[in-house]
Amino acid sequence: MGAASSTEAEREPLLAPTSAGTTNSQPVNSRVYGRRWLVLTLFSLLALMQGMVWNFWGPIQNSAVKAYGFTNSDIAVLVLWGPVGFFPWLLFMWLMDKKGLRASLLLSAFFMLLGSAMRSIPLTDLHLRRWLIHGGQFLNGLAGPTIMSAGPYLSTTWFAPDQRATATAVASLFSYLGGAASFIVGPLIVPAPNDSQPGPTTAPPLSTSFIQNRIQLVMYAELATIGVLFTAVLLYFPSRPPMPPSVAAASQRLGYRSSICRLLSNFRFLMIALAYAVPTGVIGGWSGVLDMVLTPANVSQVDAGWIGFWSIVGGCVFGVAMARFADSIRGMLKLILVLMLAGASLSSTWFTLTCLSTITHLPVTPAILYTSCILVGIFINSSVPIFFELFIETVYPVPEGITCGVVTFLGNLAAGLLLFFLTFYPTNLSWLNWCVTGSCLFSLVLVLFFRESYDRLYLDVFVSV
Repeated sequence: MGAASSTEAEREPLLAPTSAGTTNSQPVNSRVYGRRWLVLTLFSLLALMQGMVWNFWGPIQNSAVKAYGFTNSDIAVLVLWGPVGFFPWLLFMWLMDKKGLRASLLLSAFFMLLGSAMRSIPLTDLHLRRWLIHGGQFLNGLAGPTIMSAGPYLSTTWFAPDQRATATAVASLFSYLGGAASFIVGPLIVPAPNDSQPGPTTAPPLSTSFIQNRIQLVMYAELATIGVLFTAVLLYFPSRPPMPPSVAAASQRLGYRSSICRLLSNFRFLMIALAYAVPTGVIGGWSGVLDMVLTPANVSQVDAGWIGFWSIVGGCVFGVAMARFADSIRGMLKLILVLMLAGASLSSTWFTLTCLSTITHLPVTPAILYTSCILVGIFINSSVPIFFELFIETVYPVPEGITCGVVTFLGNLAAGLLLFFLTFYPTNLSWLNWCVTGSCLFSLVLVLFFRESYDRLYLDVFVSV
């Protein structure tokens, strides 16, 4: 245990049992199926919608204040329900390990559907309506443990070794892409109140009922989309293919309890898990209230939405490209992470110092604010699938779902702590920018001292030959 590599017995393939006196003499029959793309698409679209619902209120916080009487603390709590939903993550990881991905995903999709329906009930009593909205956001957060951690499990179960990192990137980053879409859909459909717009305006004031109707329209559309996806998963989403796609997919894994003990006693895993959880959690919470962060810099709700959109979309595109590169040149995960985290540290420092222009006297232009903020999101968001692949390689043969469930729980715990403090200090947010910079530097130092290993890659490359 601890930092030790996996044993030969743990690498033994399930589908090719060895006879007495021979070891690994029989090849494992493996096959990839075309339906894997349908499975990946359904999972990714559910992740997209879960991210959209989670990040619905942050980009339109000015409109929500006008429509429902929310405060900045209320908006922080609405975003906080996403990390809070991770507290029963052990239940979802157990369900995934014992019953497969289908059962865990169906339960998560049901929570998403129920939560979207609850927050869409058009009550006139605003006090009760706000409680339903909070309840709906919490139920959507309960889908997070499966949605955000099952990507590597899906890629190992369905995809060949030279496509695993790419499939992990797509499945893992679509949730972030949903958060990016909400930065655009919300501000474009839901107008901001006139008094929140920078500079003078001659437009007539918008009524509260008009803003409420536009918010209701978006929530109805999200409810209908989730309903269609839930039906599709219910009709067709197998837990695994008839034959495994690789030796690693067919090999023996540790049990649920043994996996948790192995993870918690493995110093290298805890080291790299913190390197992932701290920056992604902090920047996840920071992105959820980006409109609040940029309002003091006279950035409008729509412009803040575009900044959030491009930072996440850029991270998704760059993340898939880096994952494809990692598939073609194996054994380079640590180097890729070092370069990404170095870029994140530089760009976050640039953004933080720019926001303190009265002290640093750095030039403040929309181009500088937009570029530095977008680069932070690109470097951190694109590192997620690379981190996931490195986790799996480090602790193999621990099941992928359990491993990524632990690290996503830690990431959401970091985001939850940040948003919890935000409810007490919601006015001057310069401390929030410093948290982003510090988290990137902290992660970079941990990755530099991390000793990488590739146990799963060893199994696929050498044992299968």
